[in-house]
Amino acid sequence: MVTEAVPFARHRAGFTRDFEDVAAYLATKTDKTTITRFLRIDWDTVGRICDRVVADELDADRLAGLVHVGVDEVSWRRHHNYLTLVYDHDGKKVVWGKAGKDTATLDAFFAELGSDRAEQVEAVSMDMGPAFAASVRAHAPQATTCIDPFHAVKLVGEALDAERRKAWNELRRGGNPAAAKKFKGARWALLKKPANLTDEQAATLRKLKRRGGDVWRAYTLKEAFRAIFAGDLDPDAVAELIDRWISRASRSRLPAFVKASKTIRKFRDGLIAAIWLGINNGRAEGLNNVVRLVFRRARGFHSAEAALALVMLSCGPITLQLPHERSNNRRE
Repeated sequence: MVTEAVPFARHRAGFTRDFEDVAAYLATKTDKTTITRFLRIDWDTVGRICDRVVADELDADRLAGLVHVGVDEVSWRRHHNYLTLVYDHDGKKVVWGKAGKDTATLDAFFAELGSDRAEQVEAVSMDMGPAFAASVRAHAPQATTCIDPFHAVKLVGEALDAERRKAWNELRRGGNPAAAKKFKGARWALLKKPANLTDEQAATLRKLKRRGGDVWRAYTLKEAFRAIFAGDLDPDAVAELIDRWISRASRSRLPAFVKASKTIRKFRDGLIAAIWLGINNGRAEGLNNVVRLVFRRARGFHSAEAALALVMLSCGPITLQLPHERSNNRRE
């Protein structure tokens, strides 16, 4: 048997190139039920179509010239199923992805990137997990590690919530369930930005201020840390204020904040580097929100490869042209 390539279909495809491009486009724009009903194909077939379109259309030079990159993980299915995604900060696109979120996963990116191109990477933004940092140190030791301030602020918010829970448990065990119930409802009044509080939450916060104690001290520490990254300070001022906050939190006698201060001290240089270079995972988080929306519309995948193909179609360096758009371009 002899097979021959044809210009109107991809290799091993049972559909024309035009049909597959339409299916892939719809997969990035609408939900699973609409696609399967409109095109009269099942969802597994859509996944295979996306795989073929990505293999055919993905920019082969997408890893060339990477200077500022971001690394983050996103859950593609419940029960700890993750994709590690690499972002090009300058190109504002997802350029690489793989199932997993450990050091070996990012090692695979650097293996594909190659040592010569890895030497050109100047900065890598990431969260405070150890896995990605270990891979960057091994393969791009010259790159500056930039720690996303968002994750540091989140860590301090978690420390505040830990102190709130401790105070709530003390009230509950002390035989004052009514006060404990009111105190439990104060969580969002403490964690939200003051400007975003409802009238009821603002009133709760004023009561906590009058009450004082460890919870209010914890709140002031949280707000002081959040203000450091409000964006209105120069890098030198940020560095000074981080050092002051670490000193204050470490002497606060609040266990959760003492622990948080140790973590912030460990990642101090990475936080300051993110401010100096203006590089953080904010854009990556924005793209992750797009990815999560696509995943919710898809209502599940049978494989990480299918999920990754849809990520690259939605956020990668691929420009899909629909059949009528190609026809218009040829006429012009």
